[in-house]
Amino acid sequence: MAIQQSEDDMEGILQIKNFAQINLSDPFFDSLKQDYTEFERWFSAHPERTAYTYYNADGSLCAFLCLKIEKGPIEDLQPVLKCNNATKICTLKIDAHHTKLGERFLKKALDYAVSNNTAFCYVTLFDKQQGLLSLFGNYGFEQYGTKVTPNGTEIVLLKNLGINTGNCMYDYPRIDTNGHNKYLLAIKPEWHTKLFPDSILNNESISMLEDVSHTNSIQKVYVCAMRGLASVRAGDLIVIYRSSDEQGRAFYRAVVTSVCTVIECRSSTSFGNFNEFYEYANQYSVFDESGLRYWFNKPGCFVIKMLYNAAFLKRLTNGMLIERFGFNPADYWGFRQMTDEQFNAILSTGGVNESLIIR
Repeated sequence: MAIQQSEDDMEGILQIKNFAQINLSDPFFDSLKQDYTEFERWFSAHPERTAYTYYNADGSLCAFLCLKIEKGPIEDLQPVLKCNNATKICTLKIDAHHTKLGERFLKKALDYAVSNNTAFCYVTLFDKQQGLLSLFGNYGFEQYGTKVTPNGTEIVLLKNLGINTGNCMYDYPRIDTNGHNKYLLAIKPEWHTKLFPDSILNNESISMLEDVSHTNSIQKVYVCAMRGLASVRAGDLIVIYRSSDEQGRAFYRAVVTSVCTVIECRSSTSFGNFNEFYEYANQYSVFDESGLRYWFNKPGCFVIKMLYNAAFLKRLTNGMLIERFGFNPADYWGFRQMTDEQFNAILSTGGVNESLIIR
């Protein structure tokens, strides 16, 4: 069904709600009712259905995502989609305001597809939605065909979750382990969850998850100065290590939480001036202009641009890395390479879905 965007401000937290808990009279739904004559009837007929929602500070709705598992073949598409099952993005509407909230909801849709072991994820939309056509295209959705209804003809965008193109953006959220180095990268607690919201710890408040680009985006930028970063190449894999929030307690409190794929790693010296550096790093970084200026002037600074592929279902402590996976406690923990065996064991123990891993 529909995908729409408009320009409004919003702030709040992402929640899963039943349709019965959502106010269908909210003006947010007006455009959907206009574009889809059956929308109100469909919504009211399924009070038990759930949706991802995002609310303004005043309680008004500003984002809505409904997903559904469909058994194949799917015959209301032209051509028919021959498959055993597929994840359908039924309805996605976002009152957007340039904070990458669309990427955050797209990640939720793909996570849902992977967790339900579906072979495909698809969405239908009208061709006027050029911004969203571009967003979906960036992450491997291709034009498959059309869907004709009394409301008009929609484009069908389809993502095959089982193929490997060799392009980490198109293959997202899959993780290509072949021929790539694997690293552990430490990130301080004050930056960690702002960059990796699905990796929030149980003892952290969701109030820290602001409606900002670096939280919502699939792409992440981290700026730091650590030895060894010059060896990082596109396609390399990084396990995110949230350092301890208490001095001397890393063994119990520092944890690995996520896995990312490197898009690019650049030295600050590769930029002609600060403006070029700022333009490159600002959109997906937790640091403001003054923070980025500090890093730009710091010797040995690197900018890592990466994809947020998956959050671990189980957090593994520093102690587990040492005792179970053979990490040397005397080594530098800011940035360190790991073996393929260590990487695979960490992902398996951390609960990363095996279907995500390209071997």
